[in-house]
Amino acid sequence: MSNNLDAFITHKLPLPEPLATSTEILDRQSTFVAYIFRASTPEMARSIHSHVRQVLHAKRPASHEIMAWRCMVLKEGRTGLRGDDDFKIEEGSEDDGEQWAGTHVLKVMRSEAIVDAVVVVSRWYGGTMLGPIRFTHIQDCAREVCQVFRVEDEMQDCVSTLKNLDDILADLREELANVKKANRQSPDSKAKPHTSKKDYSALQKSLDMVKARRQISAREKAIESVKRLINEERSSA
Repeated sequence: MSNNLDAFITHKLPLPEPLATSTEILDRQSTFVAYIFRASTPEMARSIHSHVRQVLHAKRPASHEIMAWRCMVLKEGRTGLRGDDDFKIEEGSEDDGEQWAGTHVLKVMRSEAIVDAVVVVSRWYGGTMLGPIRFTHIQDCAREVCQVFRVEDEMQDCVSTLKNLDDILADLREELANVKKANRQSPDSKAKPHTSKKDYSALQKSLDMVKARRQISAREKAIESVKRLINEERSSA
C-alpha cells in the first residue's frame, strides 16, 4: 500500500524542468554543463539541486554538482503589502567539492541580475587537473543559461503587456462602436464585446524580443488611434 501511495504522489508531482541548458564544454576529458531552474525559495533551490543529482544524473553521476541560487523573499514580520521594501534577496551557493566554484556561479547570477532561480553547473572530472581555467568554464556555462533566463523573463513581461493592451484596445473598440451607434440613433443599445484572445505562445517560444516590442508599439498606436476616433465621434454628436 505504501509503495502504491508513494508511486501516486511521485506521479502527481511535476518534476522540475530546466528553463535552459548550456552548451557542453569539453576540456581534457572534463565536461561542464549548466542548468537553470525557477526557484522562489531557498528550500526549492536545494530540492532542485537534489533532483539534478539524484534523478537527472542518476545514471551518470557528475563529479561535482555546483549550485548557486538567488530568491526574493519576504522580510521577517512583513506582509508584502508595502511594496518592494517588504522584500529582500536571499542567496547562497554550494561547491560540492569544487572549492570556490559556487561563488563563481553566484557572481554570474548577480552580474546578470537573476532572481528567483537556481543554477546548477555539473562537472564530470576527466582525470586531468585543469587549474584556474575550470572556473572560466563554470562561469561561461552559468552565464549562458542566465542570459536565456533573463530573455525569457523579458519575453514573459512583454506578453503580459501585450495581453493587457489587447484588453484595453478591445474595450475601446467596443466603446467606439457604442458611441457611433448612439450618434446614429441605432436601435441596438450596445455593441457586442470582443471576446477572442490572441495566442502568444509561438511568440513566447521564439524569444524574438524585437518582434514583441514591435507588437507592443503597434498596440499602443492602435489604442491612441481609437481614443482619437472616440473623441471625434463625441465632439460631432
